[in-house]
Parts: sequence; structure tokens; C-alpha cells
Amino acid sequence: MIKLCLSYVGILTSITTIHLHAEREASQATHGVAIFGDLKYPENFTHFDYVNPDAPKGGKVTLGASGTFDTFNPYIIKGTPAIGSTLLHCTLLENSADEPDSMYSYLAEKIQVDPDHKGVTFTLRDNAKFSDGKPVTVDDVIFSFNTLREKGIPIFAQYYKDVKDVKKLDAHRVRFEFTTDKNKELPNILGQFPIFSKQFYASHSFEKADLTKPVGCGPYTIESYKPGQLVSYVRVPNWWAENIPSQKGLNNFDIDYVYYRDQNVMFEAFKGGDYDFRSENIAKNWETGYKIPSVKEGKIILKEAENQLPIGAQVFSMNTRRPIFKDRSVREAITKAFDFEWANKNFFFNAYTRSKSYFNNSPLAASGLPEGEELEVLEPFKDQLPKEVFTEVFTLPTTDGKGRDRALINNASKILRDGGWVIKDGKRVNEKTGEELTFELLLNDPSYERIALALQRNLAALGIRMTTRTVTPSEYALRVGNYDYDMIFSIIPQGETPGNEQRNFWASPYADLKEGFNFSGIKNPVVDKLVELIITSDDRETLKARTKALDRVLLWEYYAVPTYHSKLSRYAYWNKFDMPKVKPKDGVGFRTWWVKPEEQR
Repeated sequence: MIKLCLSYVGILTSITTIHLHAEREASQATHGVAIFGDLKYPENFTHFDYVNPDAPKGGKVTLGASGTFDTFNPYIIKGTPAIGSTLLHCTLLENSADEPDSMYSYLAEKIQVDPDHKGVTFTLRDNAKFSDGKPVTVDDVIFSFNTLREKGIPIFAQYYKDVKDVKKLDAHRVRFEFTTDKNKELPNILGQFPIFSKQFYASHSFEKADLTKPVGCGPYTIESYKPGQLVSYVRVPNWWAENIPSQKGLNNFDIDYVYYRDQNVMFEAFKGGDYDFRSENIAKNWETGYKIPSVKEGKIILKEAENQLPIGAQVFSMNTRRPIFKDRSVREAITKAFDFEWANKNFFFNAYTRSKSYFNNSPLAASGLPEGEELEVLEPFKDQLPKEVFTEVFTLPTTDGKGRDRALINNASKILRDGGWVIKDGKRVNEKTGEELTFELLLNDPSYERIALALQRNLAALGIRMTTRTVTPSEYALRVGNYDYDMIFSIIPQGETPGNEQRNFWASPYADLKEGFNFSGIKNPVVDKLVELIITSDDRETLKARTKALDRVLLWEYYAVPTYHSKLSRYAYWNKFDMPKVKPKDGVGFRTWWVKPEEQR
């Protein structure tokens, strides 16, 4: 760690120290923090609008999970963590689900951001306890932060790279000091890291992937488990945060996660009553799979809700670490060969919308030609970007859905020929080297094989040999973590206020960072600069312009094939729940539901 020190000496040092101290004292310690604008909820708020503060506690809910697990630590490289294991840990702050960028007191009762944005101080609650009854201390917070940076998934060290030092001010206050005053999101993201017990990990290895039950300060603890099959979480009795405003009305029941290796078996298990709630993301299931007596009799409830959050992107990520995908013409041709309309008609009952952004369902998505502030952002990079960024509206080909669109194939073929890829003996090869254009799509879920077929059939017509390989979740995680693939089908989530996480997705330093999220291996200096501009935005309008600029550049570089999205959240549940009338922005808010008293067992 680099400790803060003033560069002046003698009397000048004293004056500077007094001045900085006075500035910090002048800033208000508050109950929450927002990146831009004011907090929605006032100092004396009692609960979020989208919860029922009097929701009855009790009952057990069974949920389905896919794959397997071999550790309860989701913050390390090794192992496959059990779903729900983040429930074991508390955080300094809690996110508000009906605001774009606000967080409220949780473990930290107060938060104080320096007026110069060079640091933040958290004041901890004095009643917080771990599940073993030990108090949560400032030492635990400092231990947790340093452990994540030094021993956690490598991405943590990068995510918090603008934090210069963390200090214990007294028994209740911890201070984080920054290397920059431009990263306005830092106080918020520091409010999100999990808090571990320093005492527990004095006798347990943090880095070892095993099924040791960790000690946490969150609302749940592990009651029991069967390796790879079942994990049971129970609410902590008399949990210390039960009546904190940001936690009121949440976490109302115990949870069992039952694991399934096959998606079809998992779906049938839900219909048979083996688990209670299902978020339905398979269009075929939604259209045809629920025509069963339990639905007609009202035992299973089907709901569609408008999702008001950015949806992000589902894409075929092309790994530019591979030589063939370093060629933009190859990436462009593959992108333009995908017949979305055919796939939507034949596989998805026309339930989806074609994605044309990495920020779908959001005002952050690029559209039209760049203008105004967005154009000003892009102009300095004009010589480093494809000329189309400034001269053409980004579009993707549309077809009649019949699967025989010659114009689609001809256009993609021309792009390849212009890029030096020709047909020889029925195969697409590099004109100079003779290298065949072939690659493998790596999957971990057989349900994605249909969408792979939609891409594969048109690439075959172009002379491109694409193979598909579906592997176990553990093998998939290992290969993806080491970037050992040509192409994968990936989901890139987005929020309402893009910030530091954009480095994870797009920035050059993250392209070779193991277990990272820069799936396409992007190393583009313009993208790097746009990401930093997003992080240092001073207001929401500037953020919007800079994010649109990034979106536009990513699209025109064709790093991935955009597929589809839906603006609706579709879900099914057995009729044992009640829920608040007011919903958070995702339209569901499952954490706010409760089991009807008559259904508790």
C-alpha cells in the first residue's frame, strides 16, 4: 500500500494538514451517497418504497440452480462457488433498486465523502455481528478490502486500483484515500465489497476452494449442504440488520438451492413442484411449456413485467487473441451473416428484439449519427477510428425470416473478399497464406445450441467452417477464465450509471487478466480513453454522451455479434407467495417477496 503523505515540511506541512482536516470536517456525514444528483430517500426514511416493511418472516423457498458447486467462496479463482453464497456477507452500503446510482447505509451507519473527492470515511454500526456472534470491526473491513485485492479474483485489484490507502481512524471509522479526484463512483463501489471475519480467516485459508462454511455478517448462514446437489441457507436469528431501513422488508424466508445438470430436467422439475420460482428466459418454454393443469388451476402463476433497467447485451464474443479475429473484415462479415429474423421466427416465437447496442433498453445506447457532445468526444480520435463511425448510421441486416436471403450472404462474402479471404475448393481461405477460416464456438449450455445453429448455417454458405462444442460448466469456467476459446456466447450486463466496471469489459489492461470479462480481448487505445472518460464524468448528460461514444466505437469495430433481447421480465412461481404492489425497476423484486403465512412450513 502507498500511504498518504504531504510533500511540504515544517510550518507549511502543518498549515496544509489543518486545511485538509477542516475541509473534511466541513463535509456532511450522510446516510447514503449518489454519484449524480440527490438521494431519493431522506435521512429519516424507514424503508424502500418497493418493500413491505411488515412482510411476515418465515417459511422455506426452494429454487433451482444449474451445474454444480465445490466452494462457498465466490471471490477466488479456484473452484465453482455455490449459488447464493454472497448472501452470507454484508456490505458497507446497500443499493437502492429504484434509483440509478444511490446507495444507503448498511454496515456503515454514515458515509462522508471528502469535498475534493480524494477520499471517503465510513462510520460502522456498533451492533453489527458475524454469524458466530463476534462483532464486526474496522479491522475486519480493512482485512476484507486488502484480502480481496491481494488474494481474490485478479479483477478486484484492478477494480480498486484508484484506492491509494485504507486507514483505521478509530474503533468505528475507516477511511479510504484515492489517487484521483476524478473517479466519482469510488465511494459507491467501495460500499459493495463483502465483509469477512479477520479472526475466522486467521485459522482458515481464504484462497482454498473447499466447502468450509464461512463466517459472515449477512442475513443468511449455511444450515446444510450436499456437495454439488443442494445447499440450504437459513436466516440468521435476530439478525443485527433486520430493522435497518435499507434491509427492512427483505430476506423474508429460508432458501434451498437444488442443483440440476440438465436444463430440460430442471424445467420439468419446476412444473412438478420441486422448486418454487423460475425466471423464464427460454422463449419456447414460455410459449408452449406451461400449457399444463397446474397453470390452468392457478397453482402456478405466470407473469410478464416491464423491465426498466438497461439490459446490456447477449453476444457471440469473438476472441481477438486468436489471429483470425484480429481481422476486422472477418468480424464484420460474421456479424452481418447472422440471420436474426430466421432465428427469432423458428426458435423464439418472435419473442425477441434484435440488439443493436451494448446498452439495450437504455438512453445510453448509440443511435443515428454522432452529434453534440458525443461528436465532440469522438472528434479527437477521428484518425484512429473506422470512418463509418462519423459518416454512417450503424445498422444490422434484416431479412424476411425465410432463411434464404442471398443478399445477406452476398454482402458478407464481398466483405470477406475485400479483406483478402476467398473461396478455394469450397472453403474460405486467406488469399495470401492459404489459411482456412475456421473456428470453434464454446458453450456450456445445450439450450444455446439452437442459436449457434442460426449462425453456423449461414457461415457454411460463406465457406466458413464453424464447429460447436458444449462442455461441462467446470470445464467451461476453466477455459473461459484462461481465454482458451475462439468464440463464446456471453452476456455483458449493464447498469444505469456505467463506471469502473467498463474497464473490466473493454480496457486493454484487462484483456490478459485471468478470470476477467474482456471476453473479446479488446486492446484499443481509443476504447481505453473512452472508458476513462466515462469513469470521470461529472454529470449524467456528460456520462450519456461518453457512453454513447463508447457504444458506437464498439459496434463499428465488430468485436462481437449482437443477438437479441426482450424488454419484459418473464417469470413463473407456485402460488405460495405474496409481494409488494410497488415494484423495483426490474419489475420483479424477488428479494422483497414473502411466503404466505398459511403456506409456511
